[in-house]
Amino acid sequence: MIDRAQSHTPNKLDVALGLRIRQRRKSLGVSQTALADAVGLTFQQIQKYERGFNRVSFSRLVDIAHALDCRVIDLIGDLDDANVTPSPLFRQDTTHLREAGAPELLAAYSAAPPSLRRVILKLVSEIARDQRGRRAPNPSAANGQAELEQAG
Repeated sequence: MIDRAQSHTPNKLDVALGLRIRQRRKSLGVSQTALADAVGLTFQQIQKYERGFNRVSFSRLVDIAHALDCRVIDLIGDLDDANVTPSPLFRQDTTHLREAGAPELLAAYSAAPPSLRRVILKLVSEIARDQRGRRAPNPSAANGQAELEQAG
């Protein structure tokens, strides 16, 4: 069995905590540089914390929470609850949140009136479906092209 140190894979709790720090920072409109300045770090160190590559010490977590105008419990939440079983899609879901603009889109969706959320979801889903369709090769079009080439 390969341990995390050998595989260089961040611990899922470190990743989850980093994601919560990032979400809080983004919701406040604070840049990584501004947060780093507030706690006496470089923005690269904040990036490493947010991605779970480096573990956040308790004293640093307190500094980050204060800089983000929240309490440590607001960042940790139920991460330590062994009875809370994340869905099988947890890792995939958090991966999507690392995409550029994803936290902002989620915050805007959450702020939208519930009556509009279904419309917003349908719109974004249709855009994604259309983009997937444009990237996927069309087998019937390829067959038609091959028939034209054989006839000519």
